[in-house]
Amino acid sequence: MKVHYSIQIFGRVQNVGFRYFVVTKAGEYQINGTVKNEADGTVVVEAEGAKEQLDIFLADLENGPGWARIDDVKVSQPPVADYNRFRVVY
Repeated sequence: MKVHYSIQIFGRVQNVGFRYFVVTKAGEYQINGTVKNEADGTVVVEAEGAKEQLDIFLADLENGPGWARIDDVKVSQPPVADYNRFRVVY
């Protein structure tokens, strides 16, 4: 069953390759959705897929790539939006 996670990541998550990291992990776990840098310095990820895969994906995002520093992660579970791929939103 497909589920949707809306994930907001706080910390040093911009200008450290975080979006590339998210896109790579999404491909590994067959996750569809989007990733976007926000003006407030956070990164927002909309992710859809199997719950088991999303939970592993989320755990990776909570650790981030080497240069990032994750201070907090907020997750909500909105209705499925039926994304058909994963992409960066600018």
